[in-house]
Amino acid sequence: MAAYLIADVEITNAAAFEQYIQEVPATEARYGGRYLARGGATRVLEGDWDPHRLVIVQFPDMHSLLEWYQSPDYQRLKKIRERCARTRIIALEGVAI
Repeated sequence: MAAYLIADVEITNAAAFEQYIQEVPATEARYGGRYLARGGATRVLEGDWDPHRLVIVQFPDMHSLLEWYQSPDYQRLKKIRERCARTRIIALEGVAI
């Protein structure tokens, strides 16, 4: 069953964040990840959410998502992200259709 990584990213240093943007897609692809949304326009329909840069990545399953997130390649990039952005990230399991 597919799993989705959903991130709300507030970039605090755009120049430093550029390295993360350039390198992270290849690490996700190795675990079957593919972008469904990445930084497009948003519109809040209800509630008081103030999203920044939203990202949705689909993985084949939760196991693959977590393997990617815990991988040495991503851990290196995660350190870069943590220095130049404030991020909220969740992993969401999809539904069988």
